[in-house]
Amino acid sequence: MSVRNLEFLFQPASVAVVGASDRPGSVGAVVLRNLKNGGFKGPVLAVNPRHASIDGAPAWPDVASLPQTPDLAVICTPAATVPGLIAQLGAKGTRAAIVLSAGLKALAPGGEGSLEQAMLDAARPTVLRILGPNCIGALVPGAALNASFAPGMARAGKLAFVSQSGALATAMLDWAGPRRIGFSHFISLGDSADVDFGDVLDYLGSDPATRAILIYAESFKSSRKLMSAARAAARNKPVIIVKAGRAPQAARAAASHTGALAGSDLVADAAIRRAGMLRVDTLEALFDAAETLSRVGPLRGDRLALLTNGGGLGVLASDALELGGGTLAVLGDATLAALDKCLPATWSHGNPVDIIGDAPVTRYQDALRILQAAAEVDAVLFMHAPTALVPAADIAAACLPLLADPAKPMLTCWLGGAAVEEPRALCSVASIPGYGTPEQAAAGWLQLTDFRRNQQALQQIPLSVPDDFVPDRGLAQALLQAARSQEREWLDPAQAQQLLEAYGIPGVRTLRAADVEGAVALAATIGFPVALKVISPQVIHKSDVGGVALGLETAADVRDAAVKMRTRVGQLVAGSVVSGFIVQEMSSRPHARELIVGLATDDVFGPVVLFGQGGTDVELLARHAVALPPLNANLARDLVSRSGLAPLLGAHRGRPGIDETALVDTLQKVARMACELGELAELDINPLLADADGVLALDARVKVHLRGRGTSRQLAIRPYPHELEQRVTIGAGEFLLRPIRPEDGERLKHFYAGASPADMRLRFFMTRREVPLSELARYSQIDYDREMTFIALPPAVAGQEQAMAAEVRAVCDPDNRRAEFAIQVGSAWQGRGLGAVLLDKLVRYLRERGTTEIVGECLGQNGAMQALARKAGFMVCADPAADTIAMRLQLRPQA
Repeated sequence: MSVRNLEFLFQPASVAVVGASDRPGSVGAVVLRNLKNGGFKGPVLAVNPRHASIDGAPAWPDVASLPQTPDLAVICTPAATVPGLIAQLGAKGTRAAIVLSAGLKALAPGGEGSLEQAMLDAARPTVLRILGPNCIGALVPGAALNASFAPGMARAGKLAFVSQSGALATAMLDWAGPRRIGFSHFISLGDSADVDFGDVLDYLGSDPATRAILIYAESFKSSRKLMSAARAAARNKPVIIVKAGRAPQAARAAASHTGALAGSDLVADAAIRRAGMLRVDTLEALFDAAETLSRVGPLRGDRLALLTNGGGLGVLASDALELGGGTLAVLGDATLAALDKCLPATWSHGNPVDIIGDAPVTRYQDALRILQAAAEVDAVLFMHAPTALVPAADIAAACLPLLADPAKPMLTCWLGGAAVEEPRALCSVASIPGYGTPEQAAAGWLQLTDFRRNQQALQQIPLSVPDDFVPDRGLAQALLQAARSQEREWLDPAQAQQLLEAYGIPGVRTLRAADVEGAVALAATIGFPVALKVISPQVIHKSDVGGVALGLETAADVRDAAVKMRTRVGQLVAGSVVSGFIVQEMSSRPHARELIVGLATDDVFGPVVLFGQGGTDVELLARHAVALPPLNANLARDLVSRSGLAPLLGAHRGRPGIDETALVDTLQKVARMACELGELAELDINPLLADADGVLALDARVKVHLRGRGTSRQLAIRPYPHELEQRVTIGAGEFLLRPIRPEDGERLKHFYAGASPADMRLRFFMTRREVPLSELARYSQIDYDREMTFIALPPAVAGQEQAMAAEVRAVCDPDNRRAEFAIQVGSAWQGRGLGAVLLDKLVRYLRERGTTEIVGECLGQNGAMQALARKAGFMVCADPAADTIAMRLQLRPQA
């Protein structure tokens, strides 16, 4: 369930207050007063069994006796009454309710299930949507709706604020008032029994009255739904979030290093980044970021130049920028030479550009022009401290045309009080971002660059099955399923190495021995020196109990180490059983870095990939990062970058850098294991050696999901559906039909550019010479969970880029009830049956995913489209007034 019936929740024509009251200070009285004082234009109906009138207006004893069906009901009654009231409202025809009552986690009468579940069961037959319970309600100033017990009405504006905390919501409403911050929606989710973040993001993402969505979250659920909705919303407008729970807790007792390191907040952070949202630390930063993002266009890079009339301002800003991971632009020779010509000899000769405190207006203007023209500068932070030489207002008035130039982002910091009030006001009116301190300005810039990176991550859609590698998936699944059938939660080290080899991850030769003499014999087979490791179900980390011996040179060394190891483990781990030994070849990689690569399963977001510094002390080093699978090369490199290890992996003082391609390839393969092996719960490759010759897994631990245990492993992000690729023969040629990919943007551009004007008019209902890049990006970077585009690629011609022959696309509503489709066949390929084949593929796909109906529209003169639709079974109806044709195909009965 998603946006269905949410229009009744946020744009109701009538509202009933169930539990309305005259008693001062009661929730029912406050809600009734807020609805009336807010100026709501529709009927407000009071329900109270003990009063015939409330606040001078009629009241009704129950829902059934109401004179009309309210679109929305606000329930202010005790928890035990809520399930029955929801059933009555559903029977009355009401389609949305706000449940303010708390305590619905209590058991329902009879002791079977909670009151909350009984409430949801009562709502389900009529698809009645519920906000709450345990919330303060919703405010929609544009609809004059204050269906809450908040202390007043929100000011109208373009920001939507969504909070899980009711107390925090009321405090933010009070805080925003004197700051004249306005809202399109102000929503308290409460316990989110029904309407949750995913639903609200879907609704607000397409709401034209909302410029940006601000969120305060304490926890998430329904990860696939949340990520799909968040990614869709973030493509349309900024989504900015404060997520509570940043402070690290003690690492949970985990059987793998990855399980201990991949904490819930790290995973939530990775999800927020991958969805294209921006995470900030404080509620004030939430609103600052919304303002900044609304005033700055797309960035082309992250290199910032600092322009200041005081060295101290520059130092403070550059410190804040560096500590936040930002990039200070390195000025080129041409830029430095140009600045030398217009600045005094005592200027800073670098970035920050300190133009000295006695700077006249022209010096500001000249320096600004030079930095704006510098190719090595992506944005400029203009900072000014007031002096008695030139009024700040004169500087602002003279520089305003340059600061407002959209060619390059400009940020300002007017440091001071009354002396800079006018410049701040001028910049605000001109929509130029302004900040009170250098540190705040640097933080604003870092928000912009973080948002840019997250938007780039949003556009990445890795393949579910990369074309250039075929793993031995059968062997991998056999290893995991054998362990499950034997109720073994862990693979032994030899099996773990087999699993890695099945996915092309190189490792050392690893054999298992049942006893001491078996270990000696295997060591001779492998060749000395060898490593020896104990196998015991009771031992999690072998090195902690002396269960690892390295560099054993002779059979006697192996025998002696095995005997001592068996004795030591028995002494240190009560009740332990040594079931054998692992013998491994020793590998000499003197320049290798010890890394860790792993998988863990998060309770909400499912599988996550971890990368960081390896070894026995990985939990203490805290140099790691996590990402949601699937990964492509760009996302894998981003994971390495965020770990902070990138500088250690490069060449340094005669030590060669690692083979980055091999590391990136390994990360992608591990992410692919997460996508394809449902039985895989956790994986540690620690250490993974990496050097100039590639990577080598020295040790691996693999935990298996046993039946009836563990967490759901559904991926939070659906990968590119490789399984939907299909080859078909049409005429004398073979065509590849496949889902569109982000890298098809250029191919799509050429497809539209090569279409005839008549074809473009039939496709877009207007004459178009070209399709804007923003629109091409939206068409090629799709979310496979809610939309699908199949393209047709004709036989390749040697030496030429393979062009598109046709496309068919469908966008489903969030409830999967209706999909709107469009189709276009290239002029050179029309009349061959390609359109019929593509449309049939789309219809079959939508039918399999459970879509209820497909709809489309074409111009009246598009006879070919009408004929194609009729042949595919669509109902085709004309609208003479609009000269359009409506096409509709029912795939399954309406719910």
